Amino acid sequence: MKRREFIKLATASSLTLSQQLAHLACRHKTRRPNIIFIMSDDHASRAISCYDDTLIRTPNLDRLAQEGKRVDLFFCTNAICAPSRASILTGQYSSRHGVVDNSQEFKPSQATLPELLQQAGYQTSLIGKWHLKTAPIGFDYYLILPDQGDYYNPEFIDKSHRFQLPGYVTSILTSRAIDWLKSRDRQKPFFLCLHHKASHRNWMPDIEFLSLFRDQELPVPKTFFDDYQNRCPAASLQEMRIADHSYLTYDLKLFPLDDKQLNDHEQTGLAYWNSVFSRLTDDQKKIWEEAYREENEEFKRKKLEGPDLALWKYQRYIKDYLRTVASIDKSLGQLLDYLDQAGLSDSTIVIYTSDQGFFLGEHGWFDKRFMYEPSIKTPLIIRYPDGLEKGVEKDHLLLNIDLAPTIMDVAGIDIPPDIQGSSFKRLLQGMKVSSWRESIYYHYYEYPGVHSVRRHYGIRTKQHKLIHYYNDLDCWELFDLEKDPDEVVNQFSNPEYQSVKEVLQNRLEEMHREIG
Repeated sequence: MKRREFIKLATASSLTLSQQLAHLACRHKTRRPNIIFIMSDDHASRAISCYDDTLIRTPNLDRLAQEGKRVDLFFCTNAICAPSRASILTGQYSSRHGVVDNSQEFKPSQATLPELLQQAGYQTSLIGKWHLKTAPIGFDYYLILPDQGDYYNPEFIDKSHRFQLPGYVTSILTSRAIDWLKSRDRQKPFFLCLHHKASHRNWMPDIEFLSLFRDQELPVPKTFFDDYQNRCPAASLQEMRIADHSYLTYDLKLFPLDDKQLNDHEQTGLAYWNSVFSRLTDDQKKIWEEAYREENEEFKRKKLEGPDLALWKYQRYIKDYLRTVASIDKSLGQLLDYLDQAGLSDSTIVIYTSDQGFFLGEHGWFDKRFMYEPSIKTPLIIRYPDGLEKGVEKDHLLLNIDLAPTIMDVAGIDIPPDIQGSSFKRLLQGMKVSSWRESIYYHYYEYPGVHSVRRHYGIRTKQHKLIHYYNDLDCWELFDLEKDPDEVVNQFSNPEYQSVKEVLQNRLEEMHREIG
């Protein structure tokens, strides 16, 4: 019992102590929690120090994990923005909700998590990235970024008009979220979605973090110079290598450059860069120019080539990416502090996740899409002091389609039968679950498309992963994740894995039928 609740009981005069305790227990049992759902964009688990402390310190995300539960085996079902967000909203696979790639519109006729919470009496709000083409549904209030949004001085859309706000996007979203919490209807439980643009490409840091990591050499993944041998052609046909496919200006902030000396690829990157850099005010531009000037001039003097050039690009990429993560962590700290000050911490579930993972130089790549671990493995941290066992959940395979039914379950809402995910509420409470999935299904559809990642689907168990590339390719990959966590040795043709392959292929066919 909280101290303030005991004081209320001790000072009451109309009921006996036993009656008051029974009343309090009943109130706790029936009270619907507030819910804050924070989702970043392309945030790799390895860029959170409670998962991996080799790249960055994230004290506020670590605090959330220490006060709640960190999930280690949480995966998306289609590692690309719009499909993943639609799956989280509906609790369904892409094949069911219809958003199989970023070109599809989300059908507003579908039942969604915010709608069901709204119907159950929750006050609902969405602040940040939406990216589903149609107007948000199920929200009493929304303030969204058009498409991907911009890092600096971004435009926003609410229910009545489109307008621009000055400043850095992560800070703006955070302050607007706190403002909404202050102005909410206090007679209702709330469901607040705070959806960050960061850490999406092109990784433009806030001014206060421009110098972070400046004098450091960050560790390079051991697969950075992967030659893609012994794997399907898809691994070498992609267009997401940091060394070859990132833009010097737009991605790596190497400016100014003489456009007359740029090839077609870099001319495209320069056009992208000019469009985003032009959004900055003159004062912001001066700070940016000063922050990157010395390193950019040194780069031009060195005239790097080959592996040295690739490694320079990696360092610039990973530092800017992590600098945007630092703003996310700061944002979470501000939000947690507000909950403490407002007396809401004990009654509010705080969920932190990303729409998918991201390659931080593994296999030489940025972006996501592939069914390899850095892309599909997604961070998930949940804090709820009044109903959650603290610690780490590392024994069960969880999916993004499980989030909607879990939130409904915690909120006391009946889960619709067409939801394909499962509630993991009991797992969060530390209870044993008699039956849980032993494999997960993944399907990526967007080809032809940006980055040229071929269409594929597959199955992952705790130990093995089977991937089938189809459409313009017909090729299989099988990985033993215990012996080969970096996924560089394809065992599909290895006779020693024949029985494993057959079991996985049979289960994959079953999942196709089950999922539709």
